[in-house]
Amino acid sequence: MNTSTSPNNVRIFDTTLRDGEQSPGCSMTPPQKVVMARALAELGVDVIETGFPASSQSDREAMALIARELRDTTLAVLSRCLEADIDTSLRALEGAARPRLHVFLSTSPLHREYKLRMNKAQVLDSVHKHVAYARRHIDDVEFSAEDATRTEIDFLAQVVEAAIAAGATTINLPDTVGFTTPEEIREMFRKLIAEVPGAGNVVFSAHCHNDLGLAVANSLAAIEGGARQVEGSINGIGERAGNCAIEELVMALKVRNAFYNFDTNIDARRIVPTSQLLSRLVGMPVQRNKAVVGANAFAHESGIHQHGMLRHRGTYEIMRPQDVGWPDTQMVLGRHSGRAAVEARLRALGYWLEDDELAAVFEQFKALCEKQRVVTDSDLQLLMHDDASGNQGYRLASMTINDGGARTGDIRASATVELSDPNGERFTETANGDGPVDALFSALAAATGVDLVLESYQVHSVGLGADARGEANLSVRYGDEEYDGTGTSKDVIEASALAWLDVANRILRERNAVRAGGVIAAA
Repeated sequence: MNTSTSPNNVRIFDTTLRDGEQSPGCSMTPPQKVVMARALAELGVDVIETGFPASSQSDREAMALIARELRDTTLAVLSRCLEADIDTSLRALEGAARPRLHVFLSTSPLHREYKLRMNKAQVLDSVHKHVAYARRHIDDVEFSAEDATRTEIDFLAQVVEAAIAAGATTINLPDTVGFTTPEEIREMFRKLIAEVPGAGNVVFSAHCHNDLGLAVANSLAAIEGGARQVEGSINGIGERAGNCAIEELVMALKVRNAFYNFDTNIDARRIVPTSQLLSRLVGMPVQRNKAVVGANAFAHESGIHQHGMLRHRGTYEIMRPQDVGWPDTQMVLGRHSGRAAVEARLRALGYWLEDDELAAVFEQFKALCEKQRVVTDSDLQLLMHDDASGNQGYRLASMTINDGGARTGDIRASATVELSDPNGERFTETANGDGPVDALFSALAAATGVDLVLESYQVHSVGLGADARGEANLSVRYGDEEYDGTGTSKDVIEASALAWLDVANRILRERNAVRAGGVIAAA
């Protein structure tokens, strides 16, 4: 919990459980919220906004459960400027050791006219009345001027002054629709902090949305303007395009500390585990190229980049992967990799080659890259034993899918697959599942003896018109390792089967390499 009043300390207000949960498809049950809140506390966030009690019984239950467990972190709930809402929120906060009541009211002309149907005087009266009412019952009151960045600056100053006079301890100025720019929000904070009476006695906060992709940049600018609390969410989830991504903001302040000269209480080594936990809880995978927490954030395939990284990490990485919770940099071997990266990986596997031998293996490596996107350690070992093309693994001969439902009278989907093994012999397996893809993967697992845990699965179109194909991409876990597979076909279900077999065959080749006496090094 951040109790520091240091001008160089920025409080992190996490709204993953409230605003983040409003992202379509990201709702959580109360027990799931407890798990996530525990992780946020371990991460070191200063304030956890647990929900909007007046909106649902689930949010009230979650707040009660979290309050029993987390005693050293400030817990906040959101409330409209309505006495009934505030009363509900106060009851929800009763068990919290460090409670905060977060009340809000819209202030922009658009919201005043069409949402509230209130004039300026009515807005000012409501702000003062409800902040004062909240403050009579609780010491820590945050007020948010919704749509602050589209509010007339002179009227916004009046609103902030009214909230401070009524007892607010934190003033939040949200960029509710992600409309502002860094220059504008920086000046807004500077002006209000300099001119509003009592501004020096409260903490100013920024809550930026990402509709124009500027949430993190605007939050950093707000800090430059005097904000000492930033509100955001893990993985940037939230309404529409989401919120300021906490992991990006924290690492920007950390990596560029010499420029910003601000610190947070976040344990950066917990960032990736927290991101991955949220992804599992809500079922929303993180895009691979996302900053800090994306799977490609510390992965290098380009030969030029790999060569530079082999010489000095700082050539292409501005932070260490271990600093945010990744185990290490990934040197991905693929179509764009150069000889230096292949040679370095072979040496790590125990192979030291003369120039002519390396040249021959590199040619085979390039040919293999035309067949698969990523070349693994086991693939390299098979190349060294001239076996990369000799053992093709299992191949899909045919498949039959019954998707179930009322039409057939079946409750669950079923799939029958016919595979040919490495020796060319054919056999079939049938399995049931909760859907056609689940049934398909279960049948493939039964047929190959490789049981994979699906982490993420996506299908999309490649190409245009009559030449378009379906491509399936999946990430799976097998033991302690994670694998990615890809398959393409005119039929997306067949593409899914091919992606699954892509991984299964790779794992089986690794098994064979181990049996043959090979040593597989960690990537």
